[in-house]
Amino acid sequence: MKKFLIVGLGNVGVKYEETRHNIGFKILDAMASKEDITFESQKLGSISKFRFKGRTFILLKPSTFMNLSGKAVKYWLNKENIPFENLLIICDDLNLDFGAIRLKAKGSDGGHNGLKDINAILQTQKYARYRFGVSSQFSKGKQIDYVLGEWNDDEKKLLPERLEKSVEIIKSFGTAGLNNTMNTFNGK
Repeated sequence: MKKFLIVGLGNVGVKYEETRHNIGFKILDAMASKEDITFESQKLGSISKFRFKGRTFILLKPSTFMNLSGKAVKYWLNKENIPFENLLIICDDLNLDFGAIRLKAKGSDGGHNGLKDINAILQTQKYARYRFGVSSQFSKGKQIDYVLGEWNDDEKKLLPERLEKSVEIIKSFGTAGLNNTMNTFNGK
């Protein structure tokens, strides 16, 4: 049975729930809703699992806060004995227009502190990441306020369709593989 660790990056707590920075959590919540599963608090995060087409998907929302996500990722990779090639990290990206999708097999942190910590803890950049565009519609020096700000009305209207697409991406990653998933979804 192949296992996959799908990590949505975000910050714990009600005040962060609807923020742009928490898109990783929001996507995993959409997946859990679609599969009719719930999260339970475990060591270093909230975990939920489901099976699809002979694969086990382990969904992780780290409880370590965004900038310290690496510890939770490493713990669950080791605990579940999951290789790096079966790891997918989901995070926000300021360099992409709202809702834009960019899947990559490896790469730098691109200034994202969650990815920076994961790279440092795992001592590699060779893992799949799904970057969800949140755009860069903020004034100079207001980046933190923007990513920790809530979705605007236009984004809220478009978000459900993007969440549905994200659920498809996760399942495709586990069943069709990263390359096929990138070919199918990048730029959509």
